[in-house]
Parts: sequence; structure tokens; C-alpha cells
Amino acid sequence: MTTDYRQTLLRYPTRRQFLQLAGATLPGLVLSGCGWTLANVRPTTSTQSSSKELYIYTWAGYTDQDLLDRFRDETGITAIADVFDSNEAMLARLQAGGGGGYSIIYPSDYMVQKMVELGFLIELDRSRLIGLDLLFPQFQSPIYDPKNLHSIPISWGTTGLIYNTKKLQPPPQDWGYLWDYQQQLAKRMTLLNDVREVMGATLKMLGYSYNSKNAQEIEAAYKKLTQLKPSLASFTSDAWRSQVLSGDLLIAMCYSSDANEIISENEDLQYVLPKSGSSLWVDTLAIPTTAPNLEGAYAWINFMLKPDVAAQICERLSFAVPNKEAFNLLPSEIQQNPSLFPSDEALQKCEGIAPVGNFEEVYDRYWTKLTSK
Repeated sequence: MTTDYRQTLLRYPTRRQFLQLAGATLPGLVLSGCGWTLANVRPTTSTQSSSKELYIYTWAGYTDQDLLDRFRDETGITAIADVFDSNEAMLARLQAGGGGGYSIIYPSDYMVQKMVELGFLIELDRSRLIGLDLLFPQFQSPIYDPKNLHSIPISWGTTGLIYNTKKLQPPPQDWGYLWDYQQQLAKRMTLLNDVREVMGATLKMLGYSYNSKNAQEIEAAYKKLTQLKPSLASFTSDAWRSQVLSGDLLIAMCYSSDANEIISENEDLQYVLPKSGSSLWVDTLAIPTTAPNLEGAYAWINFMLKPDVAAQICERLSFAVPNKEAFNLLPSEIQQNPSLFPSDEALQKCEGIAPVGNFEEVYDRYWTKLTSK
């Protein structure tokens, strides 16, 4: 890992990755000053006997010390945030019994559905929540959690392509661009290191669902990707950032929030949501069934539903907010930023990633074949 790359990640930690960097550069360190704990600090139910302490399990970059300090000042509760780098890692931790001390977790949309099926999330007491009516209508009863019975959306975004407008003409409009201009883009393009995103985007390009449960469709997506594989620089959810900024990469598959941060570094970069459709991801707040501090958990959710708090999170972290009152507080340039807030027409072609049951094995089998070649 180069020094420049390390500095880029420290400046802009992706929503999907952080622990790999921290493990390489900060082994065993507790980053309490930044609002998170790592490595050797793992809460258990016994460590959180006080109602004045709240342990949170979240994505990197979703909290900072200012946010935690304000919460403590307003509620008298000290919040300690621990970070995970994937939904699967978070679930595995809870399944192994190592997450008993957390009272708030941040699962993504499809993981909410999976955790409900596994019995890991409590049904929320709506009488204890303040501000649910402030959510945009499409977030008040999402398909992954009807009526928000088990989760509250906190941020959302899309998956698309970031590219250099000065070096790519014509500009990309859809996923098929990667194949159509494969020779020009050879070894200067990357895809996410994420089976459901990469397979899903290819399925969408072929006219299928991001969440296909059809073995022939999944195989077709795999075969299409094998044609592109020789021209890829890598599968990565991180390294594209510094490489796009340096000009080594011409185009990269990425999350909208990450793209929006990087674009501020170079005005020649632009994010496009593919016209055939993509994924629309939502990250949520939920309370695990083992939560030792329910009062603190509800206090945190209500705190995060405050319009001014949600607006500050949007401005600081580049995540689109599902809170309409928070949206109204944002500067006009953010409200009109298509990377964060695409048109309704574009969003209608997007799908949330949903659990696919036993077909996870099919996806994983083809992914292993694709990435191991």
C-alpha cells in the first residue's frame, strides 16, 4: 500500500471498507478520539450495565466525535461506536455471540430482511419514536421492512460509474460501455469487490433483475463477465479512489457517496447512474434482540431522526438523506446534486439488493470462478 493511497483512504474512508487499512497501520489501537473502537475493545452485555453507556456497531465514517459529543450533551448518554466493514461480518459477529453489548446496529436493507428472518432484530415500539413522519414516503414502508417494523433508514445511495470526462469520449451512459469500449479501457477500469453488486449490474444490463433467482440468467451474467475480466485492473471497493485521482484509472464502479467525495478533488470526474438501472442501497438503524440498553437505543434513533442532525450527516459524509425535513435544510447545490439525489425516473429503474435464499450459493460459486481465474 503506497503512502498516497493510505492518505487518500484516511481522508475518505469508504462506507464499505476501513478495518483493512486500520489493521495494517493501527494494530490494536482504540480510536476513541475519532468516535470508534477497534480490534481489542469488544463490548459484552456485562460491560454495558450502565444505562448511561450506549455501544453502537456501525459502518466506518458514520459517526465522529462531534456527533457523539452532541448526543451525550443532549441525552446524558455516552455513545461508543465500533465499526464493521461488511454486513456479513456484522451478522457473523452477532451469530457468534460476540455482539451482545451493542444496542444499535446499522444493517443495510437486504441484511435487515435476513436478520428479521433469523430473529435477530426487535420489533420497534413506534410510540417511542419521534420523527418517522419526516421520512420521504418511499422510505416509510420499504420493501425490505414493511412499515419500518424493525429498522429506520438513515442514509441511502446508488451504485454506478465514476469516470474522467476529459479522457473518455463519448461518456458512459450504461454498464454496457465497459464491454463496448473494452479495448480502450483495458487495465484502466475496476469493478467493486462485491458479488451481488457486480453480478447484479451485469444481470441488469442483460435485462434481468439485480436479484435474479434464475440459474440460467446468473450463468449468462457470469459468462458476460468472463469476457470483461482480462481487461479489468482489479476488483476493488477501495483502491480505485487514488487511482482515479491520479489518472491511472479511467473509469470505476463505485458507490455514489464515495464518488461524490472524490469528485470534489477533481472537477474532471463525474458519476453516472447507468440508464438500464442499478442498485439502490439503504443503511438503517436497528436494535438487536440482545440489546442491553433499550432506552439509549431509542434515544439514539430519535436523535438521528432530528432534521438538523440528519442534514449535517449528509453534508459531512455525502450520503443522501431519507428525511424530507433534513433535505429541506440542505444547501441548494447539494439538493440539486444528481450524484446524491438522482431523478425519480432514474431511481425507478433501480432495485434494492434482496436476499436470494439458497441462490446465494449459485452467486458465490460463479464469483469464486470469476475472481480466481
